Amino acid sequence: MEKTLKRNRQHESLSDKIQRWRGAMLLVLVPLLLISFVLFVMPTRSRSDSISRNFSPNFMSKRYAVIFDAGSSGSRVHVFCFNQQLDLVPMGQDLELFLQRKPGLSGYAKDPEAAANSLSHLLEKAEEAVPKELWYDTPVRVGATAGLRQLEGDASDRILQAVREFLKNKSSLKSKADWVTVLDGNQEGAYQWVTINYLLGNLGKKYSGTVGVVDLGGGSVQMAYAISEADAAKAPNLSDGVDSYVQQMYLKGRKYHLYVHSYLHYGLLAARAEILKVDEEGGNPCILAGYNGSYKYGQAVFRASALPSGSSLSKCRETAIKALKVNESCTHMKCTFGGIWNGGGGDGQKNLFVASFFFDRAAEAGFIDPSLPVAKVHPADFEDAAKRACETRLEDGSSAYPHVGPDNLPYLCMDLVYQFTLLVDGFGLDPWQEITLVKKVKYQNSLVEAAWPLGSAIEVVSSST
Repeated sequence: MEKTLKRNRQHESLSDKIQRWRGAMLLVLVPLLLISFVLFVMPTRSRSDSISRNFSPNFMSKRYAVIFDAGSSGSRVHVFCFNQQLDLVPMGQDLELFLQRKPGLSGYAKDPEAAANSLSHLLEKAEEAVPKELWYDTPVRVGATAGLRQLEGDASDRILQAVREFLKNKSSLKSKADWVTVLDGNQEGAYQWVTINYLLGNLGKKYSGTVGVVDLGGGSVQMAYAISEADAAKAPNLSDGVDSYVQQMYLKGRKYHLYVHSYLHYGLLAARAEILKVDEEGGNPCILAGYNGSYKYGQAVFRASALPSGSSLSKCRETAIKALKVNESCTHMKCTFGGIWNGGGGDGQKNLFVASFFFDRAAEAGFIDPSLPVAKVHPADFEDAAKRACETRLEDGSSAYPHVGPDNLPYLCMDLVYQFTLLVDGFGLDPWQEITLVKKVKYQNSLVEAAWPLGSAIEVVSSST
């Protein structure tokens, strides 16, 4: 029987063999045909495609942004690196490069080229932080704040144009003319709100899950917080050319109505001038005993002399309230100071983060630890610190306040009184409401500067991807 089967197989035709092995052949041939078809329809990859693919993991997965904060008290540069999900990623050991220098651009009011060149060192360090092959795709923005806003004539425009030429000729980073500008005060406040809520992981939550922000700079102070749609609809209509009280922002898939207002002339350094203006003839109750001098802000010089009796907390409070125009008529439902609508309050303002000079003066006055990035305090703590400062004579000030610079020491009573008055009488906070003083915010086990440039970087990277 076995011999018969062997003999029959020897005489099988080719067609018989194919028929008998067709199952096994199909298992092999079908995958081969599919692979051949895919290779046939794929486009031929050029050499340039190969080169771009070699760089794509680094190029596509990381985006850098360089933001200059040209403030009234100095120029600062921030460099950030984002992944595709717009999360910050480390550059070496840190999540940002941050450097600063003094004076700011406004310190070169009569020499625009010197103003632009003052950014050279900061630009050099920023470029070192960005991989060279990504320079051409890395945006560089310069946002000038209150210092340039207050320059007279065309000084501000001439400085900005000099900075544009400087970036065009001296840098390989991606720059545009409209990326070098005097930052609108409301933009500054909105960017600050985005920065802090981004770092806290609040973006995408309901408006009631976000925090409000007060940012006290040198020339202006901003308040920003999210409000309900109903409160946004109640916002007063302003005249043409005046920024609206409410901005709509779409962040992390959620629409926010953001109340934001910038108070020019009421940053800490500008407010000194406003307080000194109240009584320019006699001495000022906010100046430490023993000081007789002058105070320069912008192009103006003010007499700054103590009363024979020295500084007084109660009298300084009265002067600060006058400077803030707290009692000015309010034509809206409710106002902060100077007749400005307060936004209606609400859940978005309950948790308030207070930044910049608030943190600095609290640290110098000794009622918060300057080595910590945040501190929980109450507005009343500024009043307590002011009481001690106002009882101090200038000659005793350097030993009582070793961390306060000699230029700021005569105004320590004034600064602390103003900060308390601004929070309580200006913004209407309860003296015992808990607020968070913030210098940096913890993000992914790192500390990031709580400043508006990160908000600007998020916007420019989002819009250019």
